[in-house]
Amino acid sequence: MPDRGKTSPKPPHHPHDKGYRQLLTNKKTFLELLQTFVDEGWVREIKEDDLTLVNKSYVLQDFSDKEADIVYRMRLGGSEIIFYVLLELQSTVDHTMPFRLLQYMVEIWRDIYQNTPEKERRRKSFKLPPIVPAVLYNGKKGWTAHQSFRKYQSGHEQFPGRLLDFSYILFDVVRYSEEDLHRAANVVSSVFYLDQTVDSRELVARLRKLADVLKEMDPEQFRQIIVWLRNVIKRKLPGPLQKEIDRVLDETELREVEKMITNIERSLDEMQKAAEARGMEKGQTKGKLEGKLEGKLEGKLEGKVEIARVALKEGLNVDMICKITGLSLETVLELKKELEN
Repeated sequence: MPDRGKTSPKPPHHPHDKGYRQLLTNKKTFLELLQTFVDEGWVREIKEDDLTLVNKSYVLQDFSDKEADIVYRMRLGGSEIIFYVLLELQSTVDHTMPFRLLQYMVEIWRDIYQNTPEKERRRKSFKLPPIVPAVLYNGKKGWTAHQSFRKYQSGHEQFPGRLLDFSYILFDVVRYSEEDLHRAANVVSSVFYLDQTVDSRELVARLRKLADVLKEMDPEQFRQIIVWLRNVIKRKLPGPLQKEIDRVLDETELREVEKMITNIERSLDEMQKAAEARGMEKGQTKGKLEGKLEGKLEGKLEGKVEIARVALKEGLNVDMICKITGLSLETVLELKKELEN
């Protein structure tokens, strides 16, 4: 695919963008993504050597700081096919997705058309390559946007077969079952399995379950997992622990999976103990302050009660005593009753 050089990719704005981009720009891993999660016959025909990464982003200028994409082209059955994957790594579902994808697909077609010699474009045999759009989403809420562009158009039922239509592949990370991800036992499924975690303890537990899978990976696959942990998963950890995890990952070699997990778990334990110690210290300080305050309040109350007793003995009006001391009417009347008895 010709490259005009005007839309070179900008650095992704979100750690997930960087993590998934680095992951999926590896042809072998991208092919894993398709063959693991797309159950369609044509997927089985793809070979790694058929794929060529397009080092270009088609994200529109208005969204360049919010989105990231991956583009591959390949030859299949003598024809060129383009795969366009939008990384929708947000917490909420965007219901404009069909229209967004259409804009990006049109940008790709426009790019190809403008970079094709006019003589070739005018030939009867000239055709635009098919684009297979996909969305990779890792939000916690279920995906509810239309997957068909036809359904995104009002009144579409009245014009069957007449409206522009396409559907996109959805890779919904959180919706895959733990069992299926663990069974797939490859880089992509392992990353999805870890990305489903919500806290550091769950992360460690899942890393332990993946230990045997990680040990069987080749050096490049294992490196991808380490890069993923560095870019994404460590963001789920407390801030002070991130530097420690960086150190652990830097020192981790292939086949040292158990050591890596143990070191991460040890770091978590040490941080938790330190947090608990700080909490106890704060609690003790708070207790001392509360004790002092309580003593002062008790002293003030006793002083008010004594003033009220003296005033009652001198025959002052009950309402006046309440006003002077700030004691309630019930309290002053109770004191008067005690004196009278």
